[in-house]
Amino acid sequence: MKASEIKKGIVIDVEGASVFINELQVQTASSRSGNTLYKVRGRNVVTRQKFQASFKGDEVVQTVDFERRAVQFLYQDADGCTFMDRDTYEQYVFDLDALEAERPYLIDGLEGICALVVDGNAVGIELPATVILQVVDCAPAMKGSSASSRNKPATTNTGLVVLVPEYLAPDDTIKVNTLTGEFMARM
Repeated sequence: MKASEIKKGIVIDVEGASVFINELQVQTASSRSGNTLYKVRGRNVVTRQKFQASFKGDEVVQTVDFERRAVQFLYQDADGCTFMDRDTYEQYVFDLDALEAERPYLIDGLEGICALVVDGNAVGIELPATVILQVVDCAPAMKGSSASSRNKPATTNTGLVVLVPEYLAPDDTIKVNTLTGEFMARM
């Protein structure tokens, strides 16, 4: 597979090591003859070490076969986040820093989470496209202060800070996109 086809959440083989991709950044060249660079960040599946590399768009990258297993979020403690496989009831524990980007979206009873399993080891999780969160704290709305729509920061029950429309108040529930972290709708 070409580097231009790399997506967040896949596992690639780099020099014999399986790497789970957490983040992907595309950098296009400013000149016509320049190549597009694909900067990836991830973790080594076995050693859990951080990984960072850049690939040109036409470079060939080897992928590693993995399976998606439906899991349920159980709890978070000092050791990490614990998930349970919905079919086998096997438990997977992830370090807190391994799920740094996903933790603000994890709530009790969240449906649609998948664990990515490579050679029997869970290497990461895949969140549903959207989650429903509750607004805990936000600035009060100022009526009549502007003709255009304005946004204000709001803190959710998981600690995530989201820009929301001015009319929202504490205790409102909102739908948030897990890929971009943006407000989608009031529930």
